[in-house]
Amino acid sequence: MSADPITDDVVALLARIVDRFVDSYESAAATQGLTTVQAKVLGALGEPLPMHRIAEKLKSERSNVTGIIDRLEARGLVERRVDQRDRRIKNIVATPAGAVLARDLQRGLGFAADPLAALGADDRVQLRDLLRRMVDVEA
Repeated sequence: MSADPITDDVVALLARIVDRFVDSYESAAATQGLTTVQAKVLGALGEPLPMHRIAEKLKSERSNVTGIIDRLEARGLVERRVDQRDRRIKNIVATPAGAVLARDLQRGLGFAADPLAALGADDRVQLRDLLRRMVDVEA
């Protein structure tokens, strides 16, 4: 605990939000027959990525990512493509079915939609800006 009760309250509230997000994410992934990690990989594929970048994003070993990609590829959700600039590199790309599933997963994370809807537009902008400032401090 800090010496500042407001900071303690904010940290506790952020922890509750994270717990809700994790629960919602796990539920949305399971609904699609995916593990949480598989869902995270699909969500990270807004652009083609080499496996080492995916491993960095997941904070995981490359060997673990290979198995995850293999399972997603077997389901037709991702494919390996040779990088146009360096043919030694294979990028992982979401297939059209994988991209749709990633969008559906994102939309399935409705845990925050209702509470955010209770805030006015100005409050949502302020909250977003404050969260950005917090994130930028850590970067």
